[in-house]
Amino acid sequence: MNSSAGHPRRWQILNILCLSLVLIGLDTLILNLALPSIQKDLDATSSQLQWMVDSYALAFGGLLLMAGGLSDRFGRKRLLSVGLGAFALTSLGAAFASNAEMLITFRALMGISAALMMPATLAIIKDVFPREEQGKAIGIWSGAAAVGVPLGPLVSGLLLEHFWWGSMFLINVPLAAIALIGGAKLIPESKAEGHPGLDLVGALLSVAGLVAIVYGLVEAPHNGWGDIITLGSLFAGVVLMVAFVLWERKTAHPMLDVGLFLNARYGGGALAIACTSFGLYSGLYLLTQYLQSVLELDPLGAGLRMLAIGTMMVGAPLSAKLVERTGLKTTVVVGLLLCAAGLGVLAGLSVDDETQALIGLAVFGLGMGIALPAAVDAILVVSAARQAGAGSAVADVGMQVGGALGIAISGSVIATLYRDDLPQAAQLPGEAGEAVHESLAGASAVAQQLGGETGRRVLDAAQQSFVGGFTGTLLIAVGVAAVGALAAAFILPRARVADEDGTAQSEAAARSDSADAAATS
Repeated sequence: MNSSAGHPRRWQILNILCLSLVLIGLDTLILNLALPSIQKDLDATSSQLQWMVDSYALAFGGLLLMAGGLSDRFGRKRLLSVGLGAFALTSLGAAFASNAEMLITFRALMGISAALMMPATLAIIKDVFPREEQGKAIGIWSGAAAVGVPLGPLVSGLLLEHFWWGSMFLINVPLAAIALIGGAKLIPESKAEGHPGLDLVGALLSVAGLVAIVYGLVEAPHNGWGDIITLGSLFAGVVLMVAFVLWERKTAHPMLDVGLFLNARYGGGALAIACTSFGLYSGLYLLTQYLQSVLELDPLGAGLRMLAIGTMMVGAPLSAKLVERTGLKTTVVVGLLLCAAGLGVLAGLSVDDETQALIGLAVFGLGMGIALPAAVDAILVVSAARQAGAGSAVADVGMQVGGALGIAISGSVIATLYRDDLPQAAQLPGEAGEAVHESLAGASAVAQQLGGETGRRVLDAAQQSFVGGFTGTLLIAVGVAAVGALAAAFILPRARVADEDGTAQSEAAARSDSADAAATS
């Protein structure tokens, strides 16, 4: 499609794409609040509970690059439709899972379905929107991609108040059906013309490498960063991704032009996305625990307060205007500095500081809304038309790996700091002491059992310890956002998007043409 005027129903198409993204984000954290109910109903072990959460992230993050290549080869609308249909069916299976193993399997299948959907959404935006409107559309896309994550606890809280845990998956079915029907009617098919075929070796290397990296990251909080499984997975993942890069540089028809990472806009954009996502997932992971176990809010109350991050929907429309007026570099740097400031406000929380928590979330959301669309747009501008799906997947991988790293590091650091800072008042003998030492949620359960003044004293001590660890852990996220801003200031080009658009596209086209010529000869 991609005519200068764009598709006549492009804004309706964007609504369908945003609904798909909200579905993906919704299921990232939606399960966390229901784990106690699931454990009771399915007689699940703590390890199985963890895999119910992690299997989704592992399958999703591991298949993104390959899914982007598949969408370029077989059609973006087709991959989106397959993903939506599979997401509905696997959600149905998860809702009625009769044992822990079945639920873990369906969660992994949901992650695969989400991976098929996500790269296609960005590639479709590039196809149906004219260049001058892509920044605004990507701003809305970014907001939808992020807003589903904090919506998860809210929806979970609402449903758990009235229904059983399986209702959290059932809600996906009508939403996916609406997106599937709407997409079938509105979205035009697009794929790479004259695509030479799927780069099977590159696809397998990317899947194996990303799965190993994401596995190492999600297991690090439980196994420890020095554990042989953690280190072995991360090392194997890095080796496989290096092999992927070497293969893509040598093969005549690569799935992804890895040379694009040397482009300041492409590489700098990917780095900015990863740093922003690190802060988002790290902050939400910790804040969910703070709201429920420190402020002692119910799931619905905690979910409602998480909506303060909705300021990203204010920042996203501003992003394209700021890029136009001040340039790409300034926009991304300002957005990342706001993210760092919001995380800094959160890092200063005390035991009873609800207003400050809301302010910190709101400031972070505004910064994310400004930085993320500009960084994603930077990657899409440089991606050649025939690799729009794979280029989109790079942005998605940046978000997923940054998020997984944020949760993994935050989980490990908060657990260590919490245990090290537990005062004498929280030291109890036997199983009760082990539960208090394990986590704040465990301390809350023990305090409830003890009751009275003793229980209150144990809980107060554990909450103080958690808040101390919360501060130290979030300062890491502040540092990551600040380093991201500094790196963006040095790496990203100063020129505006419009000034470089033609150059970027012609460079990509030239690379593509030279690859074709080499293959032909």
